[in-house]
Parts: sequence; structure tokens; C-alpha cells
Amino acid sequence: MTATRATLSINRLMQELQSLAQISEAEPPVVTRIVFGEADLRARAYVKGLCEDAGLTVRHDAVGNTFARWHGSDSTLAPVGTGSHIDAIPNAGLYDGCVGVLGGLEAIRVLKELGFKPRRSIELVVFTAEEPTRFGIGCLGSRMMAGVLTPEKALALRDKDGRGLEELRSHAGFAGRLETVALPSGHWHQFIELHIEQGPYLEAEGLDLGLVTHIAAPASQRIVIQGEGGHAGGKLMPGRKDALAAAAELILALEAAAKSSGAIDTVATVGVCEVFPGAVNSIASRAMITTDVRDIDKARRDRVLETLHSTCDEVSARRGVAITIELINADPPTACDPVILDALEASAQEAGKTYKRMVARAYHDSSFVACIAPTAMLFIPCRGGVSHRPDEYASPEWIGGGVHVLARTLATLAS
Repeated sequence: MTATRATLSINRLMQELQSLAQISEAEPPVVTRIVFGEADLRARAYVKGLCEDAGLTVRHDAVGNTFARWHGSDSTLAPVGTGSHIDAIPNAGLYDGCVGVLGGLEAIRVLKELGFKPRRSIELVVFTAEEPTRFGIGCLGSRMMAGVLTPEKALALRDKDGRGLEELRSHAGFAGRLETVALPSGHWHQFIELHIEQGPYLEAEGLDLGLVTHIAAPASQRIVIQGEGGHAGGKLMPGRKDALAAAAELILALEAAAKSSGAIDTVATVGVCEVFPGAVNSIASRAMITTDVRDIDKARRDRVLETLHSTCDEVSARRGVAITIELINADPPTACDPVILDALEASAQEAGKTYKRMVARAYHDSSFVACIAPTAMLFIPCRGGVSHRPDEYASPEWIGGGVHVLARTLATLAS
């Protein structure tokens, strides 16, 4: 890959990233694209057009996962895969997911322009609904692709307006039996996802790339505390069954359990706390919190959950409140494939890029692709670690370095 061609390809890629960002439910620079919404469908059409212009064969499955294939010389061999997502949470930026899709396309185009002839096909994938905005569950398309989410459970999903997957996918033009979405093990020979780090470490250490060895996975719960309400002045402290006070104890106990796990990779978050009736002069009769516990070690993560559950029992008995726990999801952490990691490392060295091996703490479609194919992730820096905000930023140099190494590695794996 010559320097001139690499520079030209990155200019093209940056323009396409900007064009994709203009397709949004909100005014630029804000990017919002909710799956199966009007902006999401226009964005899909834009990317599909770019893939067809590049000479790729494009198809989509019954839930909208999109596949763009560059056919190799041996059709009997499983393809090498790459890709990410283009849906975006409300008030997001233009790089999350999109760098992996358009960067993957650019890697394919550069290889084609340089005259590379792949033996294995190379397949670019745009996953449906990596973000949980519509249905409250992340990685919808890749979960179904891996067989982790069954058609029956997928059809039971509803958005905040009560609309289900069947109605929304049909309105978006996606038809067919949902049973056909699941792919067999070995559909891809190997798979690589290029992504912004969504953390500050690569930039802070002055590194070009991160080679992801593990992807942490969350266990998410909804905890409801039912107490007893009353007037703030009329009910004395000894007899109170304050649901919010009980929730506060659980929140602090979860934080303490994560901090004392013995590993820096254990993180725990309470992102939602809803209180009823929510009046300044009324004791909370009901509180609901959501918990998110993540780690690259499942046993260590589950010990934090066990500590929290024990605390729930103790607080319930001591405070006289009823506590119920609903498990939303508990996905296993992912170990990335060592063969792909070695290939990425060799490509980074050949390209003269600095790198380190690291952990991914955010959720990614690769977590579920790993159920059916050897998988790894390649991170590029993002300024200040900022993501899921309009000021999310990755420089052309960072993106160019990632695409360069991705292209080299795809060429190695497809040969």
C-alpha cells in the first residue's frame, strides 16, 4: 500500500463518514439513528450504495443484518469477516460503529485498487441494532445471528410505544423467517471488528492501536424496592420503610463490592433510579434501580452479583421492605482469538504502528460473533475517551492507521 494511495483513501473515507453523519434524526453535529427509523433506513441505503459501487455483492437477512461480499477465488472456503454497526443512540457522534463499517469498506477498496486477489472471500457486515435504544437490549442483530436470542424472544420485544420487532422490521422492508437469521458455526473463517476505543488510554499513552484480547460483558438487573409511603413530617424515623433509603444502601454496597473484587477490570454502575411518588415532602414508597456489573472474568463478576443479592436480603429484613430482582441479561465475557491477534500484531509492526494488547470494556457485536467464529477487535484512539456524544472524535491519522492495519490483516487471513 503506497503512502499516496493510503492518503487518498483516507480522504475518501473521512468524506463518507461526514456524509453518513448528516443522515440523522437530529440536527448536525448530533447523530441519532434509531434502528428501523427513517434515518436508519436512509443510512442503510447510503452504505449499501457505497458497497455496490465498490463491486460487492450485497444481501440482508430477515432482521436487517447486511452482508457485502468481495468474492474470493475459492468459493468452497469460509470468508473472512469484518464490520460493525451504523445505528446511533440519541445525541451521539459520528465515529462509534461507523468507523468499523466504512473503514472496513475502505480496507476492501484499497486492497482491490492495489490488485490484491483474495483466496477467501472478504465479507463486510453491518449489524442491526447494536445499540439498545429501541428495544432495551444491545446487539440485537448479532445476538440473533449467533443464536443467543431466539426468534420467540425477539418477537416478544417491544419499544416504548409498544411496537414489536415483527411490525417494525416489516415496515422497514425486511421479510423472511427469523429462524434464518442464525448462522452456522464457521460461517466466517475469522472475523475482525475495527472500532474507536471509547476510552482514554490509547491517546494518553500515545499509541496508534489497541489489540483487544478480551471483551467484558455485563450482567444487567432491574431491582424494585417496595416500602411504605407517608407524609415527610408525619412519620417518625424509627417506623419508616423508606424505599429510596434502602435503594441507596444497595447502590453503595454494589460500588463497594466492585471496588473490593481484587481486579481493576471489575466495574459496576447504577444508571437508573426511579422513585415514587417523587414529591419533596413524601416518603418514597417505591424505588427502582438498574445495575450493570461488568468484568472479563465471569466468576469474579458473578461474585459481585452474589454479594449484592445477599445485601438485598439483609436490607429487606432490616428495613422491612420487599425487594425483587429481575435479571435482564448476563452475557459471558469474550476471549479474542490468539491467531487473529498475532496477525494484527504482525500487520501493526509491518505498518510501523505502535500498539498494546488491551481489554474492551464496552459492549460490541464481536462478543456474539465470537460464538460462531474466531474473533478479535482492533481499537483506534478517540480524543479524551469521549464517545456517545456529539464531540466524539477520531483523527484521520488514527483512522488511517486502523484501516491500514485492518487491510493488511484481511489480506493475510484471506490469502
